[in-house]
Amino acid sequence: MKNGTHIIKLDNGYSLWTHTWNSGGKDQMLCLHGGPGDTHEVYEQFGSELKDMGIEVNTYDQLGSWYSDTPDWDDPDVRKKYLNEDYYVNEIDEVRQKLGLDKIYLAGHSWGGMIAMMYARKHPEHLKGLIIISMIDNIADYGKRMKDIREKEFSPAQIAYMNDIEQREDFSDPTYRKYIKYLYNQYIHRRQPAAQAHVTDIQSKPVYNHFQGDNEFVITGDLGTWDYSEEIKKINVPTQLLFADHETMPLETAKQMAKDFPHARLAVTPDGGHNHMVDNPAVFFTNLRNYFKDVRAGKF
Repeated sequence: MKNGTHIIKLDNGYSLWTHTWNSGGKDQMLCLHGGPGDTHEVYEQFGSELKDMGIEVNTYDQLGSWYSDTPDWDDPDVRKKYLNEDYYVNEIDEVRQKLGLDKIYLAGHSWGGMIAMMYARKHPEHLKGLIIISMIDNIADYGKRMKDIREKEFSPAQIAYMNDIEQREDFSDPTYRKYIKYLYNQYIHRRQPAAQAHVTDIQSKPVYNHFQGDNEFVITGDLGTWDYSEEIKKINVPTQLLFADHETMPLETAKQMAKDFPHARLAVTPDGGHNHMVDNPAVFFTNLRNYFKDVRAGKF
């Protein structure tokens, strides 16, 4: 695909927003955004940062995200058909084909890392490598990390207040929102003021709420039982795990993943939150470029 933005039509009739940098590069990379229901913006620097290495960078907004088509989420049949992990894994392969990509490096951030692992298990024949950015292999450990963060940051009374609000599902409560905003600024986007901002919230709430819940620090959605810890042991492609030292994902689980993947290593970005490619790009992209160098040299 040529450089620039392209709208691709899926076989189901919906259209997705895509963008390509460094077209014709030596290697091709496909990037999966987080959320679910977020957008491609965290990858906006990847094209310029990887240009000298000849890495073609392809991003897209998944179905339901801001720049792509939005199905009628009020229709229960539509929700049943598309709001599931299998749909989004299959969407990856269709996007790969529509963009004319063959053997690729697949990068996934957060939720994108989850479906990237699932894709790698299903279609290893299409991968040169796998890059998992801030996503662990099971939700249970994530839930424990959320509890630990609350206990570190808040008093018992504040925690009790948050728990009560969540049980009531009164997520618009002003005090609760203040606590959640504080956690986002500490563990999601530590770089302040935020490098990426919109005048309106562009996250797809129907998608995000279905899978995750109201926010990153409470899990009430469909992801609650996901566990891929045994499956990653069967993914035998060069796998780079990229995490940060001050984020939502537990580093202990990431360290265990580096052992469980047959062919993986872990790099940690200092002073970075969940979006550490934005918080500390100098270190993040040094680690990423070293991955490509080592894979190309057969030293990974």
